[in-house]
Parts: sequence; structure tokens; C-alpha cells
Amino acid sequence: MTILDEIAAYARLRVERDKKRESPAALRERAEALAGGGERFYGAVAREGLSFICEIKKASPSKGVIDPVFDYRSIAREYSEAGADCISCLTEPKWFLGSDGVFREVRALTGVPMLRKDFVVDEYQIYQAKALGADCALLICALLSPRELCRLTELCRSLSLAALVEAHDADEIKAAADAGARMIGVNNRNLKDFSVDLSNAARLRSLVPEGCLYVSESGVRGPEDIRALKDTGADAALVGEAFMRSPDKGAFLAGLRREAEPCR
Repeated sequence: MTILDEIAAYARLRVERDKKRESPAALRERAEALAGGGERFYGAVAREGLSFICEIKKASPSKGVIDPVFDYRSIAREYSEAGADCISCLTEPKWFLGSDGVFREVRALTGVPMLRKDFVVDEYQIYQAKALGADCALLICALLSPRELCRLTELCRSLSLAALVEAHDADEIKAAADAGARMIGVNNRNLKDFSVDLSNAARLRSLVPEGCLYVSESGVRGPEDIRALKDTGADAALVGEAFMRSPDKGAFLAGLRREAEPCR
């Protein structure tokens, strides 16, 4: 099994446990009663220039614990005060050491549009994202069949949730486009072995349909990488580990923004 296979298998176990705590019908009713922030998330990504989705995560399968202290409340405040366009918050508990509780606390602290970043294998998790106050849910092409991807993309739309549909190669971009994705994220990290190739975003850029928002995910280490992404015409960059390792996240974001500005 690849790492992604293991994460997906554990996600299915988590869903079954969660369904015993709250029935799908009860969760759906709770989620549908809430207003959605999907257009707010899309708008933040679509703003002029390169937008930044700043991530909150304690660990990853490839790096282990990234931030032993993990003062996520302070991190959320730093991101908000620094002008993050969106915030991504990991809720996967085993490999990323995230939780729904962390997401709820961050949501309560900030009005910045938020992505619930998890490994969706069941529609139950889409309703969970909405109930947690997320503005966007992550759909990973490598985890879903074309039919499932279409169904979950439509479910997000019906709940007024944005969907960040993640692809890693040409076939997955086609699947995302066929599912009607309004926002496609190209992951520079191969989820099967967690190797990183920042040039993946540039190679696949031309395959993203016109009018579809384009997000480059993973691999940004510093301002020099933003120069390359800017040239691809990406709408946004999702940056995780580099932010989590930075002692001054506001200054780091300011440095990235300077590189993203058009040449004068």
C-alpha cells in the first residue's frame, strides 16, 4: 500500500466511527441549516494577483512533526493580521495530527475564508466540513472515481461550499474538469511517495480549462519559488511547511507577496 492508500483506509474507519456519534441524517440537517461561504473563498482566490492560502498543520507523513509547539491560535491570528487570503487547516488526525477541534477554534478566531483540508472518501465528510464552518472542501482526484468526483463536486455546490479539486497529472486534471470543477489545485507533491517537484504546476498549467481558478499546492520554500509560480499564471499558492517553520509568519508572507507583485 502507498501512503495515500493507508491514509484513505484510515479515513474510511474515521467516517464509520463518526457516523456512530452523529447519524448522517442529523449531520446533513445541521449542515444544510448553515449559510455557505463558497463564493467568498472563490473570490479570495480570484482576486487580482497571486493569492496565498496559508496552512495550519502540525505534522506530515514525509516530515513527521513540523511544529512541536503548534500554537495554532497564535498562528491563526498571525495569518489574519498579515492579510492571508485564505487559511487551510488540516483535520486528519493520524499522519498530520490535526483535528476538528483545532479547526473549530481557528474558525472562531478568524473571518478569513477557510479550507478544511482532509482526505475525503465519503459524502459525510462534506457535510462535516460545512458543519465545522468551512468555506471550502478538498477533493483529491487520486482518491475518487470520476463518478464520485462528480457527485461530491455537485454536493459542495448544493451546500454553497467551494471545492478545491486536487490533481497531480494530466488525466486527473481532465477528471476534475469533467466533474465541473471551478477551482483546480495542482499538487507538486506526489501523494503516492510524497516526493516534490515544483515544476509540476508549470507543466500542467496549460491543461486547466479557461475560466477555472488554478492553485499551485506544496513545494514553496521561499520567495524564489514564487517567482516561478507567478510566471505560470497561477491564481493562488497553497503554502504549508514553509509557513509552519517560519518564526515570523507575517514577515514571510510579506516576502512572498513582494515576489508575486508584477514587475514595474
